Amino acid sequence: MASLSDIQCLRGCRMTFAGVVLALLVLAMGAEGSTHQSKNVNVAVRAKWTGTSLLLEASELVAKEGDPLFWRFVEGWMRDAKPAELSDEECVHSIVKEGTEIVGSSLAPLFQFSLLLRSASPKIVLYRQLAQQSLSEHLSKRANVNNNGLGKVDQWSVSENPVAPEGQCCWVEVGSHVLLEESELKNWLQFTQERSHAEEDEVEVYDFDHVYPGSEGGLFVAILYGALGTPCFRTYHSLLSEASKMGHVKYIYRPVLPCDCASPVESCTQVGAGSTLYLGGYGVELALKNMEYKAIDDSEEKKGDDSGNSQAKAEDLSQEERKLEEDGELMTFRDHLLSSEIVDKINVGELKDLGYLTVQRIIHSSEPLRLMQEINQNFPKLVSSLSRMQLNGTIKEEIANNQRRVPPGKNLFAINGALVNPDTLDIFSLLELVEGELSVAGKIDQVKVPPNYIRKLLRLTDPRESSAFRLDFRSEHVHYMNNIEEDSMYKRWRPNLNEILMPAYPGQMRYIRKNLYHAVYIIDPALPVELKLLETMTYYVQNSVPIRFGVIFMSSKKIKAIESHGGDIAATPETNGEEDVSDLIIRLFHYFKENMDVQTAFGFLNLVNEELDGSGEVDEEPFQASVAENIFIDILRAKGKSTGPTILQNLKEGNEFKEKALESSAFVYRLGLSPMHPCMLMNGLFYGPSQVHNAAIAAMNEEMPRIQEAVYYGRINPRSDILDKMLSEGGQPRYNPQIVSSRRDDRRYVSLSSPVAEEDKVLTRLQYLHHPGSEDDLKPLTHWICVDLTQKSGIHLLQQGLRYLMEGAKKGRIGVLHNLKGLENSGSYSLLIQVVVTVANSPSRRAKVVPFLQRLLGNEELIGASLGDSDVTLENKYVKSVLDLADEMGLKRDYLEHALLEPVRKQAVLDQIHEERVFLARAVGLKAGANAVVTNGRVYDQQEGSHFVAEDFALLDSVEYERRVKPVEEIIQEIEWTSVEPDELTSEFLSTRIMAVSSCMAARSRGSDSANFEMLRAEHSAIVREVDGAYIHVDAVIDPLSGTGQKLTPLIVLLEDWLKPSFRIVFNPMNTITDLPLKNFYRYVVPSKNVFSSDGVLSPGPVGVFTNLPPSRTLTMNLDVPESWLVEPVVAIHDLDNIVLEKLKNERTMSAVYELEALVATGHCYEKDGDPPRGLQLLLGTKLHSHLVDTIVMANLGYWQMKAAPGVWTLQLAPGRSTELYTLEGPGEGTDDGLITKRVVVQDLKGKLVRFEVVKRQGKEDQQMLEVNDAEEDFEEISPRRQEKKKEGKGFLKWASDLLVGGGNPGEHSNVLNSVSGVGQSQPRRGETINIFSIASGHLYERFLKIMMLSVLKNTNRPVKFWFIKNYLSPQFKDVIPHMAKEYGFEYDLVTYKWPTWLHKQTEKQRIIWAYKILFLDVIFPLSLKKVIFVDADQIVRTDMGELYDMDIKGRPLAYTPFCDNNREMDGYRFWNP
Repeated sequence: MASLSDIQCLRGCRMTFAGVVLALLVLAMGAEGSTHQSKNVNVAVRAKWTGTSLLLEASELVAKEGDPLFWRFVEGWMRDAKPAELSDEECVHSIVKEGTEIVGSSLAPLFQFSLLLRSASPKIVLYRQLAQQSLSEHLSKRANVNNNGLGKVDQWSVSENPVAPEGQCCWVEVGSHVLLEESELKNWLQFTQERSHAEEDEVEVYDFDHVYPGSEGGLFVAILYGALGTPCFRTYHSLLSEASKMGHVKYIYRPVLPCDCASPVESCTQVGAGSTLYLGGYGVELALKNMEYKAIDDSEEKKGDDSGNSQAKAEDLSQEERKLEEDGELMTFRDHLLSSEIVDKINVGELKDLGYLTVQRIIHSSEPLRLMQEINQNFPKLVSSLSRMQLNGTIKEEIANNQRRVPPGKNLFAINGALVNPDTLDIFSLLELVEGELSVAGKIDQVKVPPNYIRKLLRLTDPRESSAFRLDFRSEHVHYMNNIEEDSMYKRWRPNLNEILMPAYPGQMRYIRKNLYHAVYIIDPALPVELKLLETMTYYVQNSVPIRFGVIFMSSKKIKAIESHGGDIAATPETNGEEDVSDLIIRLFHYFKENMDVQTAFGFLNLVNEELDGSGEVDEEPFQASVAENIFIDILRAKGKSTGPTILQNLKEGNEFKEKALESSAFVYRLGLSPMHPCMLMNGLFYGPSQVHNAAIAAMNEEMPRIQEAVYYGRINPRSDILDKMLSEGGQPRYNPQIVSSRRDDRRYVSLSSPVAEEDKVLTRLQYLHHPGSEDDLKPLTHWICVDLTQKSGIHLLQQGLRYLMEGAKKGRIGVLHNLKGLENSGSYSLLIQVVVTVANSPSRRAKVVPFLQRLLGNEELIGASLGDSDVTLENKYVKSVLDLADEMGLKRDYLEHALLEPVRKQAVLDQIHEERVFLARAVGLKAGANAVVTNGRVYDQQEGSHFVAEDFALLDSVEYERRVKPVEEIIQEIEWTSVEPDELTSEFLSTRIMAVSSCMAARSRGSDSANFEMLRAEHSAIVREVDGAYIHVDAVIDPLSGTGQKLTPLIVLLEDWLKPSFRIVFNPMNTITDLPLKNFYRYVVPSKNVFSSDGVLSPGPVGVFTNLPPSRTLTMNLDVPESWLVEPVVAIHDLDNIVLEKLKNERTMSAVYELEALVATGHCYEKDGDPPRGLQLLLGTKLHSHLVDTIVMANLGYWQMKAAPGVWTLQLAPGRSTELYTLEGPGEGTDDGLITKRVVVQDLKGKLVRFEVVKRQGKEDQQMLEVNDAEEDFEEISPRRQEKKKEGKGFLKWASDLLVGGGNPGEHSNVLNSVSGVGQSQPRRGETINIFSIASGHLYERFLKIMMLSVLKNTNRPVKFWFIKNYLSPQFKDVIPHMAKEYGFEYDLVTYKWPTWLHKQTEKQRIIWAYKILFLDVIFPLSLKKVIFVDADQIVRTDMGELYDMDIKGRPLAYTPFCDNNREMDGYRFWNP
């Protein structure tokens, strides 16, 4: 019950107890009267697909925590006997019980809520698509596919279940066959045991597939399609699991429940399957509509009341009435306020402090979160009462104090310190974030970290992504062309560093006599294409560009020699007898620099370059040495030295400058830049080969803000050496793009906490290698070197790891794990492997192991023998040499001899190697034979020809430690391990815990942005609740009277209901309000905890319910759905744009059903190291149908968007100019072997965001996707009255037609969208089709639209095709348009486009509609559309539109008809014509 003080606060005046009673009686009477007249609105969103099995969804939710848990769920469900018939409620309780026992107590509430939300349903739909493809490919028949409507979503395999083939509820796909019978499967399994090689025609396996544990290395792939709870699944699973344990079969399970199974299906398997599925996780808004102009269709009123018949067509949503759980104060407050009417006008003075008053009312409530939700969801009816309250000055003062740090009205939201964008937050992203946090907490708990330290670890923010990785290139090998601080040509420049802070025009250079920018190029001077960079440098210097230019030389031949000797420069042999032009030029350059001056040295190179320009030398190949030799002699002769030939001969044959030339190449090798030349370093920032030719000015402009910031904050002063300061503070000694510049989405992390916690025997047995003498030191970084020592690349990788240890690794240790591919043939190679395994895992004399292994792998004779076909005699010979080496290095000879010669030990080694291969496949996801480095959970795949060297391991120590391991180490070292025995508390124990914790924290996906919420005061204007043991902490800054606050509030309430997190919510209302901040009623639709009817039947899903709405006000319905959803109304009797509830008459409830038409696949496309390839055409399809939808890449952020659905999709470059110019980044990029397709997987309700890069084909680097004709051409305006005027402009775009067309016939894409041709006209229409585009919303404007369409058809004899925005049309219009098309003889298509997230979002529906006819014209239509004319829905056409359609618009992409000016009555109203 409401307290007396609260009622006094609400009324704003003092009341006696009798007055209170009287007031409550009046309120009760008012509520009773309003109940009699109250009208409700119910809203639901149903899935495009039919319902999926709740049991299969539960298995997918469990699988998020790892496939081992998925298989535990599957086998646990089969093991526990269930009664034959259970109700839906009993089945759901059994499913929840089974799942929560597996995922653990921390994830149990989230598991139950996700199950009720049906968030895993799209994953089951994805498997349906794969099942249909499997059946259609192998059985030559289609399941549930409508061949007459290829563009429908049915073609996307999402609407129905596949039909059970021949009544079989399960089938197995193996290679090119589908096995339906148990006998067929048994025969195939027998066949696999007799074969040692798999078939060539293997099935495709995806990352999301469920692989049975231990079968990862199987040669034969078997995919079981079926459903848990069917007899055939139990049989097939038993056969396949047993076969997989033998190592022959890789067993994969894809959960599918097909239709028309001949065998019985468990009742629990059928729960949720086949019925209508209502989704949750969206908001519904009923906004008060601005009625400045008529928008209500009165035709229904004139027809009379036939609502009774119409209502029968609507879906019944009244089954789920809103369950009010509130009681006490909140219920009293709500009943009173919702019985009042909306106030049309309110004084500005009353509005001024409305935000503060709302906060005050919420803070003083006993249920503040729920009261906040009631207020911001029903605000139009509550504003009057809220505005009459007395304001507490303390609250206003604290809010004002906080607003010195946070702008008024700003909303912020964070989970465990990680900021989330509240404007784009949806429930599925929130659940993913929370699930990630709870999952990490559970994994950290497994390794015995105390709960209070787990909370500290979860609060650690992820490292901020930074592109400012600086490479420390300072050395004597840099040759500078100029020096701004010392050269006389810059003496007029002022040295005042503060001038860089002065305002300037964009792009204007700052001429300061200070070496602020250092552009250093790395080139091979023997390659003409790289030598030409000197032209650019000389040009910039001569034109006083304020950059200091330099160069580092390298010889490609020297680099290859260094690489072939493992980076050992001392062991690099001379290249005697082989001409090395690069080495010669470097020596000649050094001669000029040391004996004359640097200008002469660079002049020599410029003369060589000039000579090559006229010689026709091939840019990519070294030129003849004679070119440089002749110029060298000519320069010496010009300097008065006649002994040039002698000097040249001495330089070529002697040792002068030879060491410097070698050291220069070695320096480039150590920097890691040798594979990426030519390149440029701007103050240490890397710019690759594709950018280097034009990068200097752009790099200077990118660097300027960083220098300005440093000058402004005093980090750089006039006495600072800019380069030294930058590289000393943040410079790294090496650059490896795989380590430092890969995008977050491209990095692969694996959690290692489970194998550590479970004490996996592979890890228990593993002995780590250390820098000799540091075996007892704590090592925060653990490098697993996963190698196949039967390959040269694997041996090389291990050699480099050992060299890294020997060179003084202080923070890292190495564990060697073997990943042999040909394990069954490894007996002939076993000596080297056996020695490495035996010695590396030897527990004694650890300090001697690393030097021994380094010497062992340096024995080229032994390595050569181990890589070839050795025999017993050779093995015995090498055994002796190995034992002698062990003696020499101080290892136990007897122990090693016993291990190498005993047959039992040899087999034990092979068994150990097999266990390690299986472990790496399961825990790391490595294929057999793949080499990789795993550093604290981050996986670095080692591709052929690009393996890590010792310097890369040192770079890993620096980058990974600072980026993510250091804060974990600090917390781990703080812990008092009371639950661990003192003997176990060793440096290895702590190192392993740091590895496990940092790996599982890196695997979580969350943003790196954070904010310090503690700086905001929270005594009087905040809700603070600390919950002991809660792993989730919510920080929020909320304006309760904002649209964002409207959405955040129910999400916080949801977390509070299900997870009981701790939270700190600080209110931040606008300090001055002049208009109503919220003009809508809002509901956020999520499932309740009770989703069953009274007889235990599962409801289809949640429904949004509005009650006590104003009956006479006009409302318009909008849906606030996740960014990836495309929804459309499919059931609605009444006009959803103009809802007036009093017109429902005898109906009490108005229902509307929307449908999730598609999940949007979006992304960003860029040229590699460049700008977006605007106009690039993309196609999206499936394995069976490669072209279902298409689009182009925008210039804005390289954005693209296409409709998709749950499934596996193929994204490809469209044939034509797109594939002629580009390939995708990856193997063979830029060549005919380059990729043009990319896989896109949509498996949840969040859609899919795909970022990718494209690369120009070789020889077409200078061509543009959109060709521009620079020929000057004036053109006349279309208006005949203004033909005397000329419009200025140059160059029309020849690609205009391609932008909207892409060539071809507009009718070619009838397989993309739903086209309907009319056949009802008496005379056939002839000629080119006229395409008309229009948009309408609301019944009235749909009437206008029909009139417009008929006026177009009446005035032309040509075919007409109309294009409409699908998601704004009413269900009635979409029902009648096919009949109109047939009657009047036209075609139509329904298209749509989702508002991009990066574009400023409009909130008014009318403005969004306007955008479709302005912003999205080039991407909303199929590429095949040649031309389209937009006609407003309320226009009437009086002439043949073919005349306008055929008009030449001079190659322009857009044109519009002039405004009419012959109606004198309109004079004075034309604002464009003063």
